[in-house]
Amino acid sequence: MESVTPAPSAATSPPTGAGVALGQIFKVFLMAGAVSFGGGVVAYLREYLVRDSRWLSDEEFMSALEISETLPGLNSVNIAVIAGDDLRGVPGAVAAVGGLMLPGAIFVMVLGILWAESRHNPWVSHFLLGIAAAAVGLLLVVSLQLGRQQLVKLPDLLIVVATFVAVSILKISLAYVLIVIGTVSIWLYRPRPGRAAAPEQLPFQRGPRHNHYRR
Repeated sequence: MESVTPAPSAATSPPTGAGVALGQIFKVFLMAGAVSFGGGVVAYLREYLVRDSRWLSDEEFMSALEISETLPGLNSVNIAVIAGDDLRGVPGAVAAVGGLMLPGAIFVMVLGILWAESRHNPWVSHFLLGIAAAAVGLLLVVSLQLGRQQLVKLPDLLIVVATFVAVSILKISLAYVLIVIGTVSIWLYRPRPGRAAAPEQLPFQRGPRHNHYRR
């Protein structure tokens, strides 16, 4: 009997970011920057880049987030640079960062004017407290969604727990933790016979990797 291959689902199908227009990159990051508050921007970026536009896979987004965590600056801006560069090179990175930063810049200027006149209004304080709580909830959601991939294997789980304990409980400097965890990770995931990842499975690989994706 001839077997039938099921169609890939939206969550597992390959990303379609090859050849995307710069204007579209700017628009997507503009939308993310316009509707996200505080740390919640990471959750919105995942929704737009992975689920909606399907420009990145979950693995690629997680790789971008991990790299962003180790670099100076805002995680959201670092993700925009990495994702935009992967899609269209330097122009893509500029479009992504510009779209992401523009709404916040306008909002801060307007809010600064309004804040000078209504800083003592209790309704304003309550509004900001609600926004902060919503941002925490969004961070929790995206952490749980991304954590599903990192908590499946025992080595990944041990790294997550060790990092949490070292930074949150023992108060060890993040720089030292990254050096130690990075060294351990290199040893744990070193290439071994029969376990090397196929080239097409590596995140953010350029060239033929995107040729078969739907434009």
